[in-house]
Amino acid sequence: MPITSKYSDEQVEQILAEVAAILEKHQASPELSLMIAGNIATNVLNQNVAPSQRKAIADKFAQALVSSLEDKAH
Repeated sequence: MPITSKYSDEQVEQILAEVAAILEKHQASPELSLMIAGNIATNVLNQNVAPSQRKAIADKFAQALVSSLEDKAH
């Protein structure tokens, strides 16, 4: 069952397109793009989430990432 987001698809797609354009502008490889995405996730957790909740949220984020890959494979 898909998760309902409080953010509109349009808002998410617009931001994603802008980020993708920046990565393309810098000719970022897939490895560099993933490293940057990981660093962004780490910074968001460290700057906006209580230390006691960081690991749990990071685990949920990782599970959601894996689930999104599995959904695309079928």
